[in-house]
Amino acid sequence: MTAVYYIILAAYSLVLIYITIYCLIQFQLLFYYQKSHHRPAERKNDPQQSLHQHPLVTVQLPVYNERYVIARLIDAVCAFVYPKSKIEIQILDDSTDDTVAIVAGKVKEYQDKGFDIVQIRRENRKGYKAGALRDAMPKTKGAFIAIFDADFLPEPDFLTRTMPYFNDPEIGVVQTRWEHINRDYSLLTRLQAMQLNVHFTIEQQGRRAADQMLQFNGTAGIWRKKTIEDAGGWADDTLTEDLDLSIRAQLKGWKIQYLEDVGSPAELPAEMNGFKSQQFRWMKGGAETAKKMLPAVWQSPLPMRKKIHTTFHLLSSTLFVFVFMLGILSVPLLLAVRGLHIDTNIFSVFIIGTLSIIWVYYVANVTNEFTNPKKSFWRDLVKFTFLFPVFLAMSMGLSLHNTIAVLQGYWGRKSEFVRTPKFNIQSIRDSFRKSTYHSKSIRWTTIIEGLLCLYFVYAVFLGYRLHDRSMVLFHVLLAIGYGSIFFYSIKHVNVK
Repeated sequence: MTAVYYIILAAYSLVLIYITIYCLIQFQLLFYYQKSHHRPAERKNDPQQSLHQHPLVTVQLPVYNERYVIARLIDAVCAFVYPKSKIEIQILDDSTDDTVAIVAGKVKEYQDKGFDIVQIRRENRKGYKAGALRDAMPKTKGAFIAIFDADFLPEPDFLTRTMPYFNDPEIGVVQTRWEHINRDYSLLTRLQAMQLNVHFTIEQQGRRAADQMLQFNGTAGIWRKKTIEDAGGWADDTLTEDLDLSIRAQLKGWKIQYLEDVGSPAELPAEMNGFKSQQFRWMKGGAETAKKMLPAVWQSPLPMRKKIHTTFHLLSSTLFVFVFMLGILSVPLLLAVRGLHIDTNIFSVFIIGTLSIIWVYYVANVTNEFTNPKKSFWRDLVKFTFLFPVFLAMSMGLSLHNTIAVLQGYWGRKSEFVRTPKFNIQSIRDSFRKSTYHSKSIRWTTIIEGLLCLYFVYAVFLGYRLHDRSMVLFHVLLAIGYGSIFFYSIKHVNVK
């Protein structure tokens, strides 16, 4: 039995080391992020040139069954402050419901107003979003291609604020920061906003400041058409075609310009099963892209520091695998440390990882001028003090679901591109309850999430029984996390 205890202790320690390294890398990005904000010119992302000419821009809107939001997106794009003769709008419509008729009506409306706008339909949905973008490429007229998902509401000055950066011939992509139309709609949307704010401040701007590889986020950005062609075009062999093409383009020498000060509003998933489908696609696609692109990264002439950082960037989805393992192993660990007569205080050194990630999220969500422009320090501090532990709990509760996605990605198991339904929710008064876009069944993973909640409730009592309360808080958070994911997954199935 002693050998088993040592194996549990070793496995738990290795998992904890990996998670701590990931947290410290995030803290390093925070360092570069803060450093960049002390350089006024870099902070403003000033291209140093105005838009003297207006090159032709193709705006592509890939959509699939988006009856609630597609009309407002088309209206927003047609409101761009940019010469009408210099904008081509392609609506890549793979829909199978009345979205098709809505799009057709809006296209006719704006064609009558003189806009170059078309609805492009395909015989099948081959390749999903990547396939739609790839198939439409030969039909594009513009030398630059702006892409927006259906739930976005780009500002009228989007093109005038982004296009000047292409005066630099090395820039292949300009990516803007996502904003959140419905951040305060529910606890679920607030927690999503917390995580996305970290990515669109600390991670993206930090990588830019550290001269590391960035990524196009699939929407709210512009590609130089030549860059797409040079990098090999859109590929549908991963569920994150945006990350895949981003890495390929940068390996070809192209640069991605990230604009933290240009926000692009979008709608966050308002119900749990839609959110989980989005997470599954991102996590599985991230694993698929890592499997596909890591060999090319390490065979490239990139400096070693870039190879290492890009590796952790591409492996970021695997963090959930280690979080899941950490939780599962933590219960037998209680028995192992007791059997080996080890003081659990030996793990206190890893608190550095927790403190690092707390500070990262604090900066991104409390002190950041872009994600929190109307700052009230004490109010925001109290709000963050409440929300962050809930965020940790829910993130840990998602770890089973996301672990399955990651493992499928590495195993090469293919699945369809399941789009995240949006419901035109912009305020607390709006509701998704009458929507037709809902999950129709309870997945087996949801049942296991409920059982894991009970598993960690038992772990709390086990800790008290063994007179070892070192992990009580951890197990309480795990129980709350899995219990919340289970509860809302059941509640949001086929809501009426």
